[in-house]
Amino acid sequence: MSRNILVIGAGKSTSYLLDYFLEKSEEEKLHLTIGDLKPESISEAIRNHKNCNVIELDIQNEAARQKAITESDIVVSMLPAFLHSKIAVHCLALGKHLVTASYVSDTLRDLDNAVKEKGLVFMNEVGLDPGIDHMSAMQIIDRIRDQGGKIILFESFCGGLVAPESDNNLWNYKFTWNPRNVVLAGQGGAAKFIQEGTYKYVPYHKLFRRTEFFNVKGYGRFEGYANRNSLDYREAYGLEDVLTLYRGTMRRTGFSKAWNMFVQLGMTDDSYSVENSENMSYREFTNLFLPYSPTDSVELKLRHYLKIDQDDRMWEKVLELNLFDDQKIIPLQNATPAQILQHILEDSWTLADSDKDMIVMYHKFGYELNGKKLQIDANMVVIGENRTYTAMAKTVGLPVAIATLAILNKKITTPGVQIPIKKEVYEPILKELKSYCIDFKELEVPYLGYNPDSVSNGD
Repeated sequence: MSRNILVIGAGKSTSYLLDYFLEKSEEEKLHLTIGDLKPESISEAIRNHKNCNVIELDIQNEAARQKAITESDIVVSMLPAFLHSKIAVHCLALGKHLVTASYVSDTLRDLDNAVKEKGLVFMNEVGLDPGIDHMSAMQIIDRIRDQGGKIILFESFCGGLVAPESDNNLWNYKFTWNPRNVVLAGQGGAAKFIQEGTYKYVPYHKLFRRTEFFNVKGYGRFEGYANRNSLDYREAYGLEDVLTLYRGTMRRTGFSKAWNMFVQLGMTDDSYSVENSENMSYREFTNLFLPYSPTDSVELKLRHYLKIDQDDRMWEKVLELNLFDDQKIIPLQNATPAQILQHILEDSWTLADSDKDMIVMYHKFGYELNGKKLQIDANMVVIGENRTYTAMAKTVGLPVAIATLAILNKKITTPGVQIPIKKEVYEPILKELKSYCIDFKELEVPYLGYNPDSVSNGD
């Protein structure tokens, strides 16, 4: 008798996820149901697979939602995070396990006791970031503790980037995930972390000028800027006494300084709509944020405003995005500056069919053992195949799929609303990910602690 897996949402991150279930369907006796608002967008090969059926599913239709969940044994929600609660309520009522790649919301967290009482597993944050970051970090942290060591420093960075062979623009960047999240990154409060026992706060307008630099062997130099709250996982990781705790987003060097231009202009603002945005040219949009001048061109005004010399590399990056083009038109009505900027950037930063993306994750562990201070650096690099089978889809989808099957096979049994930080969860998932070339390289290096020479504080 088949076990029924319901996957709700078949977006960009599900190519490897769906293939995994279908490849395992015979030996594991799986039947896959995919519910999506646009089932026609799912490939013919998947739709025609004998162990799969595809249904049109509007998540706002409660009756359809409930029927689909009723007929499943476990539910994988690949919807935007704010919609998971609609799924979770039905899963709880109907006694179904739930797996997501998203951060645990307060709504889901409030269901924890009820989920435990029913013996259900609601596994969250089991994609890439969050997900592989938790599991790979906890594996090393637990190993150090098992040896009698004490963690005094933990830094972690992750970035969805363009692979070197597809890196053909001056920004060394293309969208590999939700472009809106990239444009709005860092907003909603100051970045918060601990360095050498001192709390640090970086407001949004300074975020992209406070970057840390590091090298990944074989792939060159990168920079990282702080995530909004690095302290979220202090308790979960058991790092209440750690002296340095810093989690950040990784980019190629020079990206953050250039991105800061948009922040200073106000182009990343999502709090108001621009009048008459529809049919506005890129040039007119750029001019919105610059002082009036009866004589100076938009180009000259922007260079003066941002203090950019004409021979500066930053100026070349601005020109590359066609920000002064008076023929390119914005098709968005009553759009915010952030929405318009996203549209302009997608013009230049969308992956071509043959482009490959790259995921880079970097951890630094500082610890005391037998009276000595030691350090482990660990990094993971994954290169995508093309625009469909991306490194992002691979590193998000495969751990979700592996966790789902492990729950079905009762290899993961601890009930509750949780994230993958226990050995029962992370060990089998990380072991299987290795067979897909998703693995960390570890290097023991001299303990450096927090090195201020590696941080840029310039304006």
